[in-house]
Formats: sequence, structure tokens, C-alpha cells
Amino acid sequence: MEGLAALASEPAAWVALATLVTMEVVLGIDNLIFISVLSNKLPEHQRVRARRIGIGLALIMRLVLLASIAWIMQLTAPLFEAFGQPFSWRDLILVAGGLFLVWKATKEIHHNIDPRSGDEMFDAGALGIGFGAAVGQIILLDLVFSIDSIITAVGMTDNIAIMVIAVVVAVGTMLFAATPLANFIERNPTVVMLALSFLMLIGTTLIAEGFGAHVPKGYVYAAMAFSALVEGLNIMARRRREAGKAAEALEGNIRPQ
Repeated sequence: MEGLAALASEPAAWVALATLVTMEVVLGIDNLIFISVLSNKLPEHQRVRARRIGIGLALIMRLVLLASIAWIMQLTAPLFEAFGQPFSWRDLILVAGGLFLVWKATKEIHHNIDPRSGDEMFDAGALGIGFGAAVGQIILLDLVFSIDSIITAVGMTDNIAIMVIAVVVAVGTMLFAATPLANFIERNPTVVMLALSFLMLIGTTLIAEGFGAHVPKGYVYAAMAFSALVEGLNIMARRRREAGKAAEALEGNIRPQ
């Protein structure tokens, strides 16, 4: 209640809330890309359900972690030291999650380059993965992204109410954007490769963070935004070329013989 009262009466609390909501939404992009790409692997009638379960579990995990902030902060305490670098549980979780993302993205990129390999991971027409397996993989990455998200939130404010509101708003945004993003990826096959490249970049960043090399998230997301902009221009150019060819073909068909 004290946190809500501060939020209602202090302008600084509103600024903190707006900043944290923005940060949480941006951090949620990583989670959302993985959920959208992986859910497209499932039969069409299971995709929306998988996304809702994955995003719902992401919200639950974040709220549970917020309720145990003392334990979360212990995850940042050094656990052991190797090659002069201290490692905490958070570091190990980030490294494991990063390796998982890099492995997944690399394997699917290999399949896209060489379809004869027969190893279809994210292909919407493939039946090599079940609903339970997809949800299990989503849960695994939800945990990694949730820990990173909550530790970021704790570092920005000590007001629990602000953290809870920011997390709920961010996850609500993910829920709203998941299906349009997944449909866009499915309609544009070239975007699949871009999304997989994003996952590899995100995985590499997680590994670097786990080994103590701080990578400014602004640089990462700026690179992703620029790549998405270029791909958007390519899609627009391709559609205009196709529309022009269709118009020429139609004109040729109706031209008097």
C-alpha cells in the first residue's frame, strides 16, 4: 500500500514507472521472438494456446521472483572463481540460456541453408516437435529471461508496486503482440532467418553477460532495429516488384490480339 501511495503522490515515482515499463517491454522482445518463432513450429490450432501458456508462465515466473527478491539478490553473489573471474548462479543461468539459444538458432539456420539435412526445428510444416516439448522449451527460456528482467527491475527501483505494475504491463504487451508477430514471421519466410539471427545475437549477449562482459543493451537493440528496418524495406520492395509484374501480366492478357 505504501508503494501505491508513493506512486499516486510522487512525480518521481511516475517517472520511475514509465522508465521501468519501457525497459521491461524492451527486455521482453527477446522472450517474445523466441516464443513466436517456436510456436510457429506447432500445428496451427495449437499455436495461440502455446503462446498464451508461454507468456502466462513468464508473468507468473516474474511475479514469483518479485515475491522472493531476497533470494534473487543472492543469485548475484559470487559462487566460485575461475580464471580470475567470479561466477554467480545468475551468471551460470545466463551462460546456459545463451548456449541453448545459440544451439537452437545455429541448428535451424543450418537447416534453412541445407534443407536436405531433414532437421526441421522451427518449420511450421514440420511435425518433429510436440506441444509439450515446445512449452517446455518456452518455460526454460522464460526462466532465463525472467531472472534477467527482475534483476534489472531491482537495480532500477526499490518500490515493489512499481516493479509489479511494470512487469504486468510488459507481459500484457507481449501477450497482445505475440500473435501478430508470429503471423508476420510466418507470412514472410525471409524474416525467419532474421529472427534466428536475432536469437543467436541474444544468446551470444547472454553468454558474454554471464562471463562478466557487460554489453550495453542499447547497442544490441539498435542493431536489431536497424536490421528489422532494412528487412522491412526489402519486403516492401519485393511486394512492389511482384505487384508490378502482376499488373504487367494482367495488361498483357487483356491487350487486344
